[in-house]
Amino acid sequence: MKQVTNTILMVRPVAFRMNEQTAVNNYYQKVLEGIDPKMVNARAQQEFDDFVIKLRSKGIKVIVVNDILNPDTPDSIFPNNWISFHKSGEVALYPMFAENRRKERREDVLLEVEKAGFRIDSIVDYTSAEEESVFLEGTGSILLDRVNRKAYCALSPRADENLLVEFCEDFEYTPVVFTAYQTVNEKRLPIYHTNVMMCLAESFSVICLDSIDDKKERKNVLKHLKDDGKEVIAISENQVNHFAGNMIQVVGTDGKRYIVMSEAAHKSLTDSQIRTLQKHCEILSSPLDTIEACGGGSARCMMAEVFLPEK
Repeated sequence: MKQVTNTILMVRPVAFRMNEQTAVNNYYQKVLEGIDPKMVNARAQQEFDDFVIKLRSKGIKVIVVNDILNPDTPDSIFPNNWISFHKSGEVALYPMFAENRRKERREDVLLEVEKAGFRIDSIVDYTSAEEESVFLEGTGSILLDRVNRKAYCALSPRADENLLVEFCEDFEYTPVVFTAYQTVNEKRLPIYHTNVMMCLAESFSVICLDSIDDKKERKNVLKHLKDDGKEVIAISENQVNHFAGNMIQVVGTDGKRYIVMSEAAHKSLTDSQIRTLQKHCEILSSPLDTIEACGGGSARCMMAEVFLPEK
Protein backbone atom coordinates (compact mmCIF):
# COMPACT_ATOMS: atom_id res chain seq x y z
CA MET A 1 0.00 0.00 0.00
CA LYS A 2 1.36 3.42 -0.97
CA GLN A 3 0.77 6.73 0.77
CA VAL A 4 1.67 8.88 -2.23
CA THR A 5 0.89 8.75 -5.93
CA ASN A 6 2.40 9.93 -9.20
CA THR A 7 -1.01 10.72 -10.80
CA ILE A 8 -3.32 13.63 -10.01
CA LEU A 9 -6.69 14.70 -11.39
CA MET A 10 -7.22 18.46 -11.76
CA VAL A 11 -10.19 20.43 -13.14
CA ARG A 12 -9.49 23.62 -15.12
CA PRO A 13 -12.03 26.33 -14.25
CA VAL A 14 -14.20 28.20 -16.76
CA ALA A 15 -16.25 30.44 -14.46
CA PHE A 16 -14.24 30.59 -11.23
CA ARG A 17 -15.41 33.14 -8.65
CA MET A 18 -16.09 33.44 -4.95
CA ASN A 19 -18.88 30.94 -4.18
CA GLU A 20 -21.44 32.67 -1.98
CA GLN A 21 -22.87 29.27 -0.91
CA THR A 22 -19.59 28.08 0.62
CA ALA A 23 -18.62 31.42 2.19
CA VAL A 24 -21.09 30.83 5.06
CA ASN A 25 -18.59 28.51 6.79
CA ASN A 26 -15.37 28.89 4.78
CA TYR A 27 -13.88 31.92 6.53
CA TYR A 28 -10.83 31.98 4.26
CA GLN A 29 -12.79 33.29 1.25
CA LYS A 30 -12.57 36.96 0.30
CA VAL A 31 -14.34 39.19 -2.19
CA LEU A 32 -11.79 40.75 -4.57
CA GLU A 33 -13.21 44.26 -4.75
CA GLY A 34 -13.24 46.18 -8.01
CA ILE A 35 -12.07 43.30 -10.19
CA ASP A 36 -14.17 42.21 -13.16
CA PRO A 37 -15.40 38.57 -12.68
CA LYS A 38 -13.92 37.61 -16.06
CA MET A 39 -10.55 38.89 -14.85
CA VAL A 40 -10.88 36.78 -11.68
CA ASN A 41 -11.48 33.67 -13.82
CA ALA A 42 -8.64 34.57 -16.23
CA ARG A 43 -6.23 34.97 -13.32
CA ALA A 44 -7.36 31.66 -11.80
CA GLN A 45 -6.85 29.92 -15.15
CA GLN A 46 -3.34 31.39 -15.44
CA GLU A 47 -2.46 30.23 -11.90
CA PHE A 48 -3.93 26.80 -12.70
CA ASP A 49 -2.00 26.44 -15.99
CA ASP A 50 1.31 27.55 -14.45
CA PHE A 51 0.78 25.12 -11.57
CA VAL A 52 0.12 22.18 -13.95
CA ILE A 53 3.23 23.02 -16.01
CA LYS A 54 5.31 23.05 -12.82
CA LEU A 55 3.95 19.67 -11.68
CA ARG A 56 4.47 18.05 -15.07
CA SER A 57 8.03 19.40 -15.28
CA LYS A 58 8.82 17.19 -12.27
CA GLY A 59 7.33 14.09 -13.89
CA ILE A 60 4.04 14.20 -12.00
CA LYS A 61 1.21 12.92 -14.22
CA VAL A 62 -1.67 15.41 -14.29
CA ILE A 63 -5.01 14.45 -15.84
CA VAL A 64 -6.61 17.81 -16.68
CA VAL A 65 -10.38 17.89 -17.24
CA ASN A 66 -11.91 21.14 -18.46
CA ASP A 67 -14.93 22.42 -16.57
CA ILE A 68 -18.07 23.35 -18.50
CA LEU A 69 -20.09 26.58 -18.29
CA ASN A 70 -23.40 24.89 -17.67
CA PRO A 71 -24.20 24.03 -14.89
CA ASP A 72 -22.62 26.90 -12.95
CA THR A 73 -19.88 25.41 -10.73
CA PRO A 74 -17.62 28.20 -9.38
CA ASP A 75 -15.63 25.76 -7.17
CA SER A 76 -14.99 23.02 -9.75
CA ILE A 77 -11.25 23.70 -9.35
CA PHE A 78 -11.41 21.69 -6.06
CA PRO A 79 -12.35 18.13 -7.21
CA ASN A 80 -10.90 16.39 -4.17
CA ASN A 81 -14.07 17.25 -2.24
CA TRP A 82 -16.47 15.19 -4.35
CA ILE A 83 -14.37 12.20 -5.43
CA SER A 84 -11.58 9.91 -4.25
CA PHE A 85 -9.82 7.09 -6.12
CA HIS A 86 -8.61 3.96 -4.33
CA LYS A 87 -6.09 1.15 -4.95
CA SER A 88 -8.96 -1.37 -4.68
CA GLY A 89 -10.41 -0.02 -7.94
CA GLU A 90 -13.17 1.71 -5.99
CA VAL A 91 -14.22 5.33 -6.43
CA ALA A 92 -16.04 7.18 -3.64
CA LEU A 93 -18.52 9.99 -4.34
CA TYR A 94 -19.22 12.39 -1.48
CA PRO A 95 -22.15 14.53 -0.28
CA MET A 96 -21.46 18.25 -0.57
CA PHE A 97 -22.61 21.07 1.70
CA ALA A 98 -23.19 23.71 -1.02
CA GLU A 99 -25.96 22.88 -3.48
CA ASN A 100 -24.10 24.36 -6.44
CA ARG A 101 -21.06 22.20 -5.64
CA ARG A 102 -23.12 19.01 -6.07
CA LYS A 103 -23.24 19.77 -9.78
CA GLU A 104 -19.46 19.27 -9.98
CA ARG A 105 -19.99 15.50 -9.93
CA ARG A 106 -19.72 14.55 -13.61
CA GLU A 107 -19.59 11.08 -15.09
CA ASP A 108 -17.31 12.23 -17.91
CA VAL A 109 -14.61 13.01 -15.32
CA LEU A 110 -14.51 9.29 -14.49
CA LEU A 111 -14.35 8.46 -18.20
CA GLU A 112 -11.31 10.76 -18.57
CA VAL A 113 -9.56 8.93 -15.73
CA GLU A 114 -10.32 5.58 -17.40
CA LYS A 115 -9.07 6.98 -20.73
CA ALA A 116 -5.80 7.83 -18.97
CA GLY A 117 -5.33 4.08 -18.42
CA PHE A 118 -6.91 3.40 -15.03
CA ARG A 119 -9.46 0.78 -14.00
CA ILE A 120 -12.61 1.66 -12.10
CA ASP A 121 -14.31 -1.46 -10.73
CA SER A 122 -17.03 0.02 -8.54
CA ILE A 123 -18.47 3.26 -7.18
CA VAL A 124 -19.30 3.77 -3.52
CA ASP A 125 -21.86 6.56 -3.48
CA TYR A 126 -22.54 8.51 -0.27
CA THR A 127 -24.36 11.38 -2.00
CA SER A 128 -27.88 10.41 -0.85
CA ALA A 129 -26.85 11.75 2.60
CA GLU A 130 -27.41 15.23 1.11
CA GLU A 131 -31.16 14.60 1.44
CA GLU A 132 -30.67 14.49 5.23
CA SER A 133 -28.30 17.49 5.13
CA VAL A 134 -25.41 15.24 6.14
CA PHE A 135 -22.05 15.93 4.50
CA LEU A 136 -18.53 14.51 4.19
CA GLU A 137 -16.43 16.36 1.65
CA GLY A 138 -13.93 13.82 0.39
CA THR A 139 -10.24 14.24 1.12
CA GLY A 140 -10.99 17.79 2.20
CA SER A 141 -12.77 16.32 5.24
CA ILE A 142 -10.81 13.07 5.56
CA LEU A 143 -7.03 12.76 5.63
CA LEU A 144 -6.18 9.18 4.75
CA ASP A 145 -3.13 7.41 6.12
CA ARG A 146 -3.35 4.71 3.47
CA VAL A 147 -0.46 2.66 4.89
CA ASN A 148 -1.59 2.58 8.53
CA ARG A 149 -5.31 2.58 7.54
CA LYS A 150 -6.28 5.62 9.60
CA ALA A 151 -8.71 8.38 8.61
CA TYR A 152 -8.13 11.72 10.35
CA CYS A 153 -11.19 13.96 10.38
CA ALA A 154 -11.91 17.38 11.92
CA LEU A 155 -15.67 17.49 12.44
CA SER A 156 -17.50 20.51 11.03
CA PRO A 157 -20.78 21.33 9.24
CA ARG A 158 -19.11 19.63 6.26
CA ALA A 159 -17.81 16.52 8.03
CA ASP A 160 -20.32 14.26 9.78
CA GLU A 161 -19.01 11.71 12.27
CA ASN A 162 -21.54 8.95 11.52
CA LEU A 163 -20.87 9.17 7.81
CA LEU A 164 -17.12 9.11 8.47
CA VAL A 165 -17.61 5.89 10.47
CA GLU A 166 -19.59 4.41 7.57
CA PHE A 167 -16.80 5.37 5.14
CA CYS A 168 -14.20 3.80 7.47
CA GLU A 169 -16.19 0.55 7.65
CA ASP A 170 -16.53 0.43 3.86
CA PHE A 171 -12.87 1.17 3.12
CA GLU A 172 -11.33 -0.43 6.24
CA TYR A 173 -9.90 2.59 8.03
CA THR A 174 -9.80 3.47 11.74
CA PRO A 175 -11.32 6.92 12.38
CA VAL A 176 -9.27 9.51 14.29
CA VAL A 177 -11.81 12.21 15.11
CA PHE A 178 -11.34 15.71 16.56
CA THR A 179 -12.55 19.28 16.10
CA ALA A 180 -10.26 22.02 14.80
CA TYR A 181 -11.05 25.69 15.36
CA GLN A 182 -10.05 29.06 14.01
CA THR A 183 -10.65 32.50 15.49
CA VAL A 184 -13.23 34.51 13.52
CA ASN A 185 -14.30 37.87 14.96
CA GLU A 186 -12.95 36.77 18.36
CA LYS A 187 -15.05 33.57 18.30
CA ARG A 188 -13.69 30.02 18.03
CA LEU A 189 -15.45 28.42 15.03
CA PRO A 190 -14.84 25.03 13.40
CA ILE A 191 -12.39 24.96 10.48
CA TYR A 192 -14.41 23.78 7.46
CA HIS A 193 -11.95 21.17 6.12
CA THR A 194 -9.34 19.02 7.84
CA ASN A 195 -6.88 19.49 4.96
CA VAL A 196 -6.65 23.22 5.69
CA MET A 197 -4.99 22.62 9.08
CA MET A 198 -3.25 19.29 8.46
CA CYS A 199 -1.21 17.44 5.84
CA LEU A 200 -0.26 13.77 6.03
CA ALA A 201 2.81 12.55 4.13
CA GLU A 202 4.82 9.32 4.17
CA SER A 203 7.19 10.17 7.01
CA PHE A 204 5.81 13.42 8.44
CA SER A 205 2.69 15.42 9.20
CA VAL A 206 2.25 19.19 9.03
CA ILE A 207 -0.44 20.16 11.54
CA CYS A 208 -1.79 23.16 13.43
CA LEU A 209 -2.01 21.64 16.92
CA ASP A 210 -3.13 25.00 18.32
CA SER A 211 -6.39 24.65 16.40
CA ILE A 212 -7.36 21.50 18.35
CA ASP A 213 -8.70 23.19 21.49
CA ASP A 214 -9.58 19.99 23.35
CA LYS A 215 -6.37 18.75 25.03
CA LYS A 216 -7.46 15.09 25.02
CA GLU A 217 -8.21 15.22 21.29
CA ARG A 218 -4.89 16.92 20.58
CA LYS A 219 -3.03 14.30 22.61
CA ASN A 220 -4.84 11.50 20.79
CA VAL A 221 -4.00 12.88 17.32
CA LEU A 222 -0.35 13.32 18.33
CA LYS A 223 -0.20 9.78 19.72
CA HIS A 224 -1.51 8.30 16.46
CA LEU A 225 0.99 10.28 14.37
CA LYS A 226 3.95 9.42 16.62
CA ASP A 227 2.96 5.74 16.94
CA ASP A 228 3.10 5.55 13.15
CA GLY A 229 6.56 7.15 13.06
CA LYS A 230 5.53 10.49 11.55
CA GLU A 231 7.66 13.52 12.32
CA VAL A 232 5.23 16.22 13.49
CA ILE A 233 5.83 19.68 12.04
CA ALA A 234 3.66 22.14 13.98
CA ILE A 235 2.37 25.27 12.24
CA SER A 236 0.60 28.32 13.72
CA GLU A 237 -2.93 29.53 13.11
CA ASN A 238 -1.46 32.48 11.21
CA GLN A 239 0.33 30.04 8.90
CA VAL A 240 -2.95 28.15 8.41
CA ASN A 241 -4.43 31.47 7.23
CA HIS A 242 -1.72 31.44 4.53
CA PHE A 243 -2.69 27.84 3.60
CA ALA A 244 0.45 26.25 5.05
CA GLY A 245 -1.66 23.29 6.19
CA ASN A 246 -2.95 22.70 2.67
CA MET A 247 0.00 20.72 1.32
CA ILE A 248 0.21 17.38 -0.45
CA GLN A 249 3.06 14.95 -1.07
CA VAL A 250 3.41 13.48 -4.57
CA VAL A 251 5.89 11.35 -6.53
CA GLY A 252 7.78 12.70 -9.53
CA THR A 253 10.24 11.15 -11.98
CA ASP A 254 12.32 8.20 -10.69
CA GLY A 255 10.30 8.08 -7.47
CA LYS A 256 11.47 11.48 -6.25
CA ARG A 257 9.16 12.94 -3.56
CA TYR A 258 7.81 16.49 -3.54
CA ILE A 259 5.73 18.39 -1.01
CA VAL A 260 3.44 20.67 -3.01
CA MET A 261 2.04 23.95 -1.69
CA SER A 262 1.21 27.50 -2.75
CA GLU A 263 3.74 30.30 -2.85
CA ALA A 264 1.88 32.03 0.03
CA ALA A 265 2.15 28.86 2.15
CA HIS A 266 5.87 28.52 1.30
CA LYS A 267 6.57 32.16 2.22
CA SER A 268 4.77 31.79 5.56
CA LEU A 269 7.07 28.96 6.73
CA THR A 270 10.00 29.59 9.05
CA ASP A 271 13.55 28.62 8.05
CA SER A 272 13.46 25.84 10.60
CA GLN A 273 10.18 24.42 9.21
CA ILE A 274 11.58 24.57 5.66
CA ARG A 275 14.73 22.71 6.74
CA THR A 276 12.63 20.01 8.44
CA LEU A 277 10.44 19.56 5.36
CA GLN A 278 13.49 19.41 3.08
CA LYS A 279 14.91 16.55 5.14
CA HIS A 280 11.94 14.50 3.88
CA CYS A 281 11.46 15.78 0.31
CA GLU A 282 11.82 18.74 -2.04
CA ILE A 283 9.40 21.69 -1.77
CA LEU A 284 7.43 22.61 -4.89
CA SER A 285 5.39 25.81 -4.71
CA SER A 286 3.41 27.93 -7.14
CA PRO A 287 1.51 31.26 -6.83
CA LEU A 288 -2.23 30.65 -6.27
CA ASP A 289 -3.26 34.02 -4.81
CA THR A 290 -6.52 34.49 -6.75
CA ILE A 291 -7.63 30.89 -6.21
CA GLU A 292 -6.87 31.11 -2.49
CA ALA A 293 -8.62 34.46 -2.01
CA CYS A 294 -11.84 33.68 -3.88
CA GLY A 295 -11.96 29.91 -3.36
CA GLY A 296 -10.73 29.70 0.21
CA GLY A 297 -8.74 26.62 -0.81
CA SER A 298 -5.22 26.02 -2.06
CA ALA A 299 -2.82 23.55 -3.71
CA ARG A 300 -3.98 20.40 -1.97
CA CYS A 301 -7.70 21.12 -2.61
CA MET A 302 -7.00 21.37 -6.34
CA MET A 303 -5.52 17.86 -6.59
CA ALA A 304 -7.50 14.60 -6.45
CA GLU A 305 -4.99 11.78 -6.08
CA VAL A 306 -5.42 8.76 -8.35
CA PHE A 307 -4.52 5.46 -6.67
CA LEU A 308 -6.56 3.23 -9.01
CA PRO A 309 -5.01 0.12 -10.54
CA GLU A 310 -3.80 0.56 -14.11
CA LYS A 311 -5.66 -1.33 -16.85
